[in-house]
Amino acid sequence: MMKLDRIIAVRNTKTVYRDSDKCIKSFISGYSKTDILNEAYNLAMIEETGLNTPELIEVTRIDGKWSIVTEFIKGKTLSQLMKEFPDKKDEYLKLFVETQITIHEKSCPALIKQRDILNRNIIQCELDANTRYDLYNRLERMPRHTKLCHGDFCPSNIIIDDEGISHVIDWSHAAQGNASADAAETYLMFWMNGDISGAQRYLDLFCELSGIDKEYIIEWMPLVAAAKTLKCNEKQKEFLLSWI
Repeated sequence: MMKLDRIIAVRNTKTVYRDSDKCIKSFISGYSKTDILNEAYNLAMIEETGLNTPELIEVTRIDGKWSIVTEFIKGKTLSQLMKEFPDKKDEYLKLFVETQITIHEKSCPALIKQRDILNRNIIQCELDANTRYDLYNRLERMPRHTKLCHGDFCPSNIIIDDEGISHVIDWSHAAQGNASADAAETYLMFWMNGDISGAQRYLDLFCELSGIDKEYIIEWMPLVAAAKTLKCNEKQKEFLLSWI
């Protein structure tokens, strides 16, 4: 029987526990069962690409709460390492970008399309109708790619194990789409977390290592920013609106 007595992380909608060699993500009561099963489904598909990611073990109910059980990866997140060793931040950022580019080299045809997620979020956001219409037209003009995109690629979702190997976690927002849009998402997250210099360094490194021109990523910024206004605080919203 699994034990929920060693907490790894606490979020608004879930608590993550460790039980020996297992990691248990336990969701709050009433959390969407569809979203939980979709996250597990995404992880199962990602495993098949050969990327380093925790193995899905099961989806179950523990103490009445729906939980996703995966392999536990022993190590530290890139976010933790950047805080502990600030002098190595550039080195960690390079590893971070290289990992993201490796993800973009994969494909996962059964995943939801990135543009469908963006379109749905733009429709639901609190922008005026004319702005939403303009954003919809911009989205329709954007290139239609089918690269694997993480959708929430940030240093806290990368675990470096004891052998220095990076493992990518939390695939709940995974989709197939455009690498430039995925990079725009990551850039905005750095900014929203207050790491403005890190955001710029990330963008420079991504363009340098991927060969993608910065202008292509900037073209996606208003679209991704609009989608992100659905879940942000007032200060973050002000920043996102500046891009729109």
